[in-house]
Amino acid sequence: MARSVREIERKYTAPASDDSSWLADLTAVGPVASVAERGVVELDAVYYDTDDLRLTRGGAALRRRTGGEDAGWHLKLPVADDTREEIQTSSTAEEVPEELRDLALSRTRGAALRPVVRVRSSRSVHHLLDARGDVLAELSRDAVSADGLLDEGGHAAWRELEVELAGSGDTALLNGIEKVLIRSGVDRAKSPSKVVRALAETESGPQPASGRAPGVAPGSAGDHVLAYVGRLVSDLTDLDPAVRRDLPDAVHRMRTTARRLRGCLRSYRSVLDAEACAPVRRDLKWLANELGVERDHEVLGERLRSGLRELPGELVLGPVDARLEAWDVAKRADARRRTLDALASPRYLGLLNGLRSLTDEPPLRAKASGRPEKVMVKVLRKEFRRLAGRMDPALDMASGPERDAAIHDARKAAKRLRYAAETASPVLGKPARRLGGRVKAVQQVSGDQHDSVVTRDALRRLAVSAQGAGEPGFTWGLLHGQERASAGARERQLPEAWARARAAGRSKPFRR
Repeated sequence: MARSVREIERKYTAPASDDSSWLADLTAVGPVASVAERGVVELDAVYYDTDDLRLTRGGAALRRRTGGEDAGWHLKLPVADDTREEIQTSSTAEEVPEELRDLALSRTRGAALRPVVRVRSSRSVHHLLDARGDVLAELSRDAVSADGLLDEGGHAAWRELEVELAGSGDTALLNGIEKVLIRSGVDRAKSPSKVVRALAETESGPQPASGRAPGVAPGSAGDHVLAYVGRLVSDLTDLDPAVRRDLPDAVHRMRTTARRLRGCLRSYRSVLDAEACAPVRRDLKWLANELGVERDHEVLGERLRSGLRELPGELVLGPVDARLEAWDVAKRADARRRTLDALASPRYLGLLNGLRSLTDEPPLRAKASGRPEKVMVKVLRKEFRRLAGRMDPALDMASGPERDAAIHDARKAAKRLRYAAETASPVLGKPARRLGGRVKAVQQVSGDQHDSVVTRDALRRLAVSAQGAGEPGFTWGLLHGQERASAGARERQLPEAWARARAAGRSKPFRR
């Protein structure tokens, strides 16, 4: 079983000399009271990647290391500046552990992994301690030797410093340490990691991405749309390992990302060719639906538990908690299995490759080179008309199943307009943000109304099961009545929320 640790660290060039007198200056940094020498550790790591270095290009690293206290396989994933998630196994076998292979899949996209570089470090370790002797940070002075393992690998050697916070330490401590290092003639390293520098100096390592697809003019409509698409593809890639590890809110965020991507590709068909993007849109819809089983169960389960918690004890008749727990366990296991099956499927792998092709070689249309303001305003007008064409009739309908379905369809159009507005916000500024915010309110109110419809159906099914087992149905019926009242309240709120969104959609620059 792999374990995860959060690394917050910075790398620096080595001092010009072996003089270590500057270490004493670190005791003037914040809570640092002393610096303790911990000896020298010999580390030997072989890094694995695809032939075209997909892990390294994606900011990740996979290595098998011997020496030190954490020998074994490590997968490092980017989190934020100076921060990475390191997933470790104690296995030192030469074969990449299946768990780490799966967690790297969104970056490798199924390509074979092989050794690409060997990095050996002679590490001199110092601990920065507080007044109680607790470790605040570790400062390492590394003499590094790297050997390329690809076809024409070379050799490189260098020295560097690394400062890593202990636990979830305060980054302000890193800033203070850095000031001392800079005064001592030490600068931040240009390479973010050893493997990047090793590949750069021993192989034809990964070149920095330009951030712009070929043929896309800076500042054009295509440039802005592809920037949004690129961020979402990156988010989807990063969320894949979190979903596999069942981290909180990961399924919800990945599903929403897939929907945003699909919505953007549908709305901006004047920029990206609809026919070429159709397979990716279909696969994004499929992925969102597969993830939706687990996410919808999460929402439904929490809604049921919340309603039950709010009832006075004397109104909970029969084994309601036990029945709800048994229902939750069975449904959750099935939903989880469906999520993992989707991520293990050839269709998902095809989607990952399709998204990469979309960002590397986008199917641009003529309007991609146009002024973004003109193109995006036109798109938002069209999406607003779509929403109005669904919401206005839905609000005129009498309460009942047909109105529920119509509101749900309007909510889908609201999402699409909101995502289109998000894409346009960097260009159109406040008007697009205001429109997106007000449409989001419509989406939330109508979404809560829809959740109540789904919850009432689940409550009816639970009540039927309870009745069949000879259990009281009073509590299930009471919860059903409360959900009906909640839906009614949301329906009464919806016209006002829509009126505010409609006013935003008819204001400048969206009105003709």
